[in-house]
Formats: sequence, structure tokens, C-alpha cells
Amino acid sequence: MIHTAIVTGANQGIGAATARALAAQGVQVLVTYLRFVPTPDPSLPGAYFTARESGAEQVVAAITGAGGRAHAVEADLADVTAPARLFDTAERVFGPVDVLVNNASAWVQDTFLATEVDRFGRVLRGVTAQTFDAQFAVDARASALMIAEFARRHVARGGNWGRIVGLTSGGPLGFPGEVSYGAAKAAMDSYTLAAGGELWPHGVTANVVKPGVVDTGWVNDAVRASHEVSQPEEVAGVIAFLCSDAAARVTRNTIILH
Repeated sequence: MIHTAIVTGANQGIGAATARALAAQGVQVLVTYLRFVPTPDPSLPGAYFTARESGAEQVVAAITGAGGRAHAVEADLADVTAPARLFDTAERVFGPVDVLVNNASAWVQDTFLATEVDRFGRVLRGVTAQTFDAQFAVDARASALMIAEFARRHVARGGNWGRIVGLTSGGPLGFPGEVSYGAAKAAMDSYTLAAGGELWPHGVTANVVKPGVVDTGWVNDAVRASHEVSQPEEVAGVIAFLCSDAAARVTRNTIILH
């Protein structure tokens, strides 16, 4: 059986590596992304800004060059109409979607403290309605709407096989120094694991992957000196496993990577 996946935030980092890993397993992949200019931060490597501002042409080229099938769509997940349009596009290009990877993030570092940089020299900003809205619109609300769109279409067509994976960070005790990011990811965790319970009778598993520090362009020298840093491909391998037949009974778990 040929599967079709939507992978969000797949123009770089973990999302791009996941799109390639799924395609290598024969999955058709809708690569979604949003080009944007991040907030200036002189402590971050230039590669981070280059990656965030890039399209997904290179990801699609790598997949198709290896014999796989991929199609790229730029979409702002803060737009509540985006999920339906993405599923419509995937169905038109490939067919019904049975794999969803919620990887996209509108990462913002904010804090309750009156400090302008964290211990790694990275720019911090205070918690505001703007930092809250930016993070929750993508990491929490968009993930929920993507899952809802997946579930509605899957159940309506009588689907009996599906995979949902979310990428998380922080944890139940919060994420100091990235408080809105951690809170939005906690909401995404809850939506994903709840989907695992509700959709299990329809053959759908839903899991959350929590990587450690992953070099997706933002890792500066200070972070590298104090953390073990992994590569996006290492995380993508775990996601690809969770989206395979081999993980048929793995559901409602948070997979912690070091």
C-alpha cells in the first residue's frame, strides 16, 4: 500500500529530514513550509536565518532525484484555512492522507524575567500577547486543526490505517526561558495523545517525539559546548519508524531522545 504524508515545516531541519526519510520508505510527501525572516539575533549562526528564509525546492529535488514523490506548498499555518487547503492539495496530487507529521513551529524565546539574553547569549523578550499568539497559533492551534482535518477525512472514507506524529519540547514542568514555546508544545502534546485514544478504533496511532538539542541551524558555540547535539536525520529516523507498519501498536507515547 502506498501512503501519503503531510510534513509541516519541511523546508529545513527535522521536517526536511523527515520528508526525505518517509520518501525513502516509499511514502508520497506533501512538503509544507513558510519562508519568513526571523527576529535578528547576532548570537545565532547565519545558517539559521538562511534556512528559515528558504523554500523547499531542494527537499523536493532530493526526494524526486532518489526516485520518490514529493510536492511542496507554502502555507502560513497561523491561517485557520490552511489545514483544509493542504489536505485538498495532497489529495489532488497524491490521494488520501494517512500520515501527518506536525513539525512546524513559530519558535519564540520569551520569559517572565526582565532579562534580554539567556545563558547562551540568545535574545530573549518578555511574555506578551504577541509572543503568545505567534506560538499558540502555529504550535498548538494549527496542530489541532491539522489533526482534526486528518481525522474527519480519515473517518469519512472508512480509513483503517493512519499515523500522526508531533514534535515537542519542554515538558509538564514548563520550559524556563522559552515559556510560551513550552506551553504551546504542551497543548500540542495533549491534542496528539488524545487523538491516539480517539482514533485508535480507526487504525490510527498518534505519538509525540521529544528530541534533545538538534542542530537545525540555531545551535551556537555556547550551546554546542554544553550539550550533546544530534542531527536532524537521527530524529527523522525515529519519526519514520513511528509512521511505519512496524510501529502498529506504538501509540499515545512521548518518545524522548537524547
